[in-house]
Amino acid sequence: MLLRKFPLLVALFATGVIAVPAGAHDYKIGQLLIVHPWSRPTEAGRPVGVAYLSITNNGRTEDVLLRASTPLAAQVQLHQTTLSEGMARMRPLDDLVIAPGKTVQIEPGGVHLMLIDLKGALIAGTTVPLTLEFRVAGKITVPLKIE
Repeated sequence: MLLRKFPLLVALFATGVIAVPAGAHDYKIGQLLIVHPWSRPTEAGRPVGVAYLSITNNGRTEDVLLRASTPLAAQVQLHQTTLSEGMARMRPLDDLVIAPGKTVQIEPGGVHLMLIDLKGALIAGTTVPLTLEFRVAGKITVPLKIE
């Protein structure tokens, strides 16, 4: 029975419909490689958290991170921190373009994911599911490691 479904499974993996781990803390969907999704721990009662990762586009066409979500937060917003006149300012982004052959760093002090209205603390040593939705590659849920 499994042998009859093998060609279908191969086709699904090849097209990226099924996302597979690419390394210890790396995940692949379509032509995108998502590396080391992580967050800092938060104290109980703190309403926001932050998520970081990097996304490499190994394809020939751009892709766009449209939205993200996690069951631990009411919403996830894409933000960018910039320095203006010596002050750090944060502004929301509608989406994030990942150009072909490029890597986008979602990191402290730059572009990051804000976890808004946390439903619980982010506890060191645990993981939280984080779903990322891309225009071309589709959706993937990765474990956000709290470290």
